[in-house]
Amino acid sequence: MSEETVLSVGIDLGTSTTQMIISKLYIQNMASAFTIPRITITDKQVVFKSEIIFTPILANNLIDVEAIKLFVGQQYQQAGIDKEEIQIGAVIITGETARKENSSNVLQALSGFAGDFVVATAGPDLESIIAGRGAGAQRYSKEHHTSVVNLDIGGGTTNLALFYDDEVFDTGCLDIGGRLIRVDPQTQKITYIAPKIAEIIKDESLSITVGQLATVAQLMPIVTFMVTLLENSVGIGVESPYYRQIITNKGIESKRDIKAISFSGGVADCLVEKLPNDPFRYGDIGLLLGTAIAHSRLVKEIPVIKSLETIRATVVGAGSHTAEISGSTITYREEVLPIKNLPVLKLTPQDEKGDRQELAVAILKKLQWYQLENDFQGVALAIEGEKNPTFQRVLDYAGGIVEGLAAMINHNEPLVISVQQDMAKSLGQCLHSLLPTGYPFVCIDSVRMENGDYIDIGKPVAGGSVLPVVVKTLIFN
Repeated sequence: MSEETVLSVGIDLGTSTTQMIISKLYIQNMASAFTIPRITITDKQVVFKSEIIFTPILANNLIDVEAIKLFVGQQYQQAGIDKEEIQIGAVIITGETARKENSSNVLQALSGFAGDFVVATAGPDLESIIAGRGAGAQRYSKEHHTSVVNLDIGGGTTNLALFYDDEVFDTGCLDIGGRLIRVDPQTQKITYIAPKIAEIIKDESLSITVGQLATVAQLMPIVTFMVTLLENSVGIGVESPYYRQIITNKGIESKRDIKAISFSGGVADCLVEKLPNDPFRYGDIGLLLGTAIAHSRLVKEIPVIKSLETIRATVVGAGSHTAEISGSTITYREEVLPIKNLPVLKLTPQDEKGDRQELAVAILKKLQWYQLENDFQGVALAIEGEKNPTFQRVLDYAGGIVEGLAAMINHNEPLVISVQQDMAKSLGQCLHSLLPTGYPFVCIDSVRMENGDYIDIGKPVAGGSVLPVVVKTLIFN
């Protein structure tokens, strides 16, 4: 079993900052000569970290595509690596940036900087999951069989992900971040106040306006409100009257019995006991917010675990390529193949315990993780399934899937269903009977996937009896 090395790049284009990391992945095929390939990452090493720049935005509030391409090209030069040497990687656009009208143009432009790229625009829910995995919250929940909430506090938003025993239980997002009030580092004057924060300032009659000289004493009252809202987001304290209006899309509902929390994002690097002499050195209130969190009920009432990554938690690289062959009970329509870079939506065992209607509701709820304001995104649905299901139970699964994925069916998006148990043939036949005539779908089995993974499905081989599947997992440092 010889070991190979591949170079992987991760580009994270966020609300406030853009960064790039190049990693060397050591991979090995752990399968025997008589079984399907099973590629495992045996080690990984970050060989280059770019400087972290402010995300370039044009005057018309669009992403400056040319500036991003120039930045990425310069980082390759500084690393002494040709882009042709990069074999795999990921471009992830997150936060407010994902809502820009030209985000798809950025993805298209940057995808040319590597060979086999995962390219994705992550809405607030998917960003929460990715950041929580990068920070190590999901791993901690698995190792300690417990519940952990990761708070990814960036420039414009705070993304929350609740993990329990390796599973994603809930996500949320608040419009709270370090750059919602900006300060000119030279003049020390306030240059910007975000609309939702401005509303709170007005309602509370606080003396904070654009153009005035920024002082810690003047800004701490609004920062205190922001921290109270973060405490509310994990069930601490009486809910503020501003909590509902500060929610981006939704908060986490399962707030009880949170055993630990972790922090990631740029503000996580600012969780210090004492403010530095130059609190506005970053041109915002990130240091004030971080210091206030360090003295808050968040850290006093819930144990805080050390994050594996903070500002770089979203993505370090991509490309754990698990090559698998789906089992012999597959159902598919060949005209939809090949499929590339489809994000995975995985249900929890608890989601699957319900009846047809409950299954549909669980799928519908989690499908929202992958939807953006101005765009629709297809997904691959991953379920465990049952070992020896009755025909009625298979029908329940099929009915729940068709109802839950109705939005995809209305957009005529190909359905990709992956079942861990050996029941894809019967499930596929039931789906065929419920879907519109000739509807494109693929139903495969025996392939293990997780939320945040991406899959490729190739053309059928072995006389059409099997499909080659590649599962791509984002790799965190």
